[in-house]
Amino acid sequence: MLIDITVIVAAVAGVLLCVGFLWLRNRSASSRELTDAKARYTAALAEAESVRRQAELEAQEELFRARAVEAEGRSMREAALRAEDRVRERESRLAAEEASLARRRDAVDGLERHARDEAARAETLRVEQAAALERVSGMTAADARKAVLARAEEEAQAEAANIVRRIEGEARQEAERRAREVVVTAIQRTAAAHASESTVSVLSLASDDLKGRIIGREGRNIRALEHLTGVDVIIDETPQAVVLSSFDSVRREIARATLEKLLADGRIHPSRIEEAYYEAKAQVEEMIVKAGEEACYEAKVHALHPEIVAVLGRLRFRTSYSQNVLKHVLECSHLAATMAAELGANERVARRAALLHDLGKALDQEMEGSHALVGARYCRDRGESEEVCHAIAAHHNEVEPHSVEAMLVQAADAISAARPGARGEQLESYLTRLRALEEIATSKPGVERCFAVQAGREVRVIVRPVEVSDAEAERLSAEIARDIEREVEYPGSIKVTVIRESRATHFAR
Repeated sequence: MLIDITVIVAAVAGVLLCVGFLWLRNRSASSRELTDAKARYTAALAEAESVRRQAELEAQEELFRARAVEAEGRSMREAALRAEDRVRERESRLAAEEASLARRRDAVDGLERHARDEAARAETLRVEQAAALERVSGMTAADARKAVLARAEEEAQAEAANIVRRIEGEARQEAERRAREVVVTAIQRTAAAHASESTVSVLSLASDDLKGRIIGREGRNIRALEHLTGVDVIIDETPQAVVLSSFDSVRREIARATLEKLLADGRIHPSRIEEAYYEAKAQVEEMIVKAGEEACYEAKVHALHPEIVAVLGRLRFRTSYSQNVLKHVLECSHLAATMAAELGANERVARRAALLHDLGKALDQEMEGSHALVGARYCRDRGESEEVCHAIAAHHNEVEPHSVEAMLVQAADAISAARPGARGEQLESYLTRLRALEEIATSKPGVERCFAVQAGREVRVIVRPVEVSDAEAERLSAEIARDIEREVEYPGSIKVTVIRESRATHFAR
């Protein structure tokens, strides 16, 4: 009995163990399924949130696009409304203009009809008056016309005779005035001093022994000096003095400075002469720039192009009718500025244009044309204003002046030139003749440089030996002489010398 109970208990315990084992296994499986279900649920929630966010973003984008389309449509409607308003306004204005034009046409038509009626009445009245005049005077219209023309011819002849007498009187007065000016110019005591000062420089020597050194063996030193400078070196019986003669003041100044350097150095030979010449040339060019800067400072004209300043300084060595051109333009600048200030014109333009109005006189040998047009073109190329360039070009009426400043420059130029002793006609004609001689020679092919020396009695032409042979040099000399005979008026005779020189230079090192 006890064994049965034990067996039963054991069986029951075994059953219970099996049931417990099965229950534990089922519980662990349910836990894993629950965990997997939670994970799937979490993933589903995350995916749903992502879809919801993406849907919200797309909805916002669609909302923004809809709002943009709505705003664009609203602006287009507003623009269309404004365009419609403008069209309606233009249509109303055109309608008003059409109505005004119609009224004007009606008025013009009425005036034309009235004018035709008046013309017809006037023609009828003229015919009636002509017939009445013919009856009263006993003359036909043709006879009356001839009488009127004859009377008008007599009156015109009488008036022409009066005009001729008046012109003759004015011409006589002008001739007397010009004659007095010529006589006064001829008897001016300073005229000879002006001419000498403008064409000749005198260099003092320590002793007459230096004359021989300047001349050199067989004249090679003086020939080299004259060849380089283009200046006639005159060594005569004048004690302790050498005369440098040239109508070009710049060349003469370079020659004077060259000779001074040679005398100070003591070495006088062709190679040293050439070195001294280029040193003196650089010195004179520096002096020219300084003279231009001083002129600008004195005239109170600033911000000029450096090339214009250099050309302005060259006017220091230029004369016109024996009048120093640099002093002349400074005087004109002050006069023009004073007149512009009195008249309320542009003082700066008048002052600047008057200072530069004769700039072309330092360029007329390098550029073709009158000095007024050359100077204006030169200044225009270097940035000067159109007002200044126009005043420069118009100061001799080669261009019609159309500004007050241009007329003031003309007036200042005339005032400066017309003062007593300002000009000497004979000197200017002499310089013009020398310049014409050089221009004739330099116009020939193969000519390198040309110098008129011996006060215009000799023309020395230096040719390029590669381009001109000895035979062609002979022909060129005769051709230049013929051109001078045909184109230039001069007293006496002029000697034409063509120089053809070849040099070979090597250095020993």
